[in-house]
Amino acid sequence: MATLLHIDSSVFPGEASASRAVTAAFRAHWQEQHPEGTVVYRDLAAQPVPHITADAHTAGLTDPASHTPEQAAAFAERVRLIEELEQADAVLIGAPMYNYTIPSTLKAWLDAVILMGRTAGGAQSVKGTPVTVVASRGGSYAPGTPREPYEYVQNYLKAVLVDGFGMEADFIVPELTMAPHNPAMAELVPLFEASRTRAFEEAEAKAKELAERLSA
Repeated sequence: MATLLHIDSSVFPGEASASRAVTAAFRAHWQEQHPEGTVVYRDLAAQPVPHITADAHTAGLTDPASHTPEQAAAFAERVRLIEELEQADAVLIGAPMYNYTIPSTLKAWLDAVILMGRTAGGAQSVKGTPVTVVASRGGSYAPGTPREPYEYVQNYLKAVLVDGFGMEADFIVPELTMAPHNPAMAELVPLFEASRTRAFEEAEAKAKELAERLSA
């Protein structure tokens, strides 16, 4: 049966997080299609992976036989995360926008699993793996909006996941999530509600479509 690697990175718990709410819906629909399947879950806010260190970085560039004990320990952690990614049939990532880009905890995970000659570069060991990203954001950074030039979530993740890893990326974008909380955005609440509804509909459709595809 298929394995889904589910990663959340929002600092907010449960329904308080737009990205967590949508990834949870995607996962639920996925599991309806794959009741015997496996979900590997990582909550990077609750259990962050170590940020990249000099030992972890240089260990990925040198022969393991030459590693110092510190390099070996740091590299073993990277390999564990890489193998978890490689063993997944599909990946689900909650990536809220914080200060125009992804949370530092998600960046730390990416720094760990980006390994030239294995996941990235000519090898691309996860090439073709489908990845669904829930990229929630407080405002709108859609094409044609004033803030479009500041959209560094989808652009960055496309560069890493698609160009770097060769994965098949699909994005669900719940936006204007601050509208219910910011009086200055009150007139945008209907647009927020429409975006939220659309995000849940897309989560259901994409989860079922992907589940059926991997079952074929």
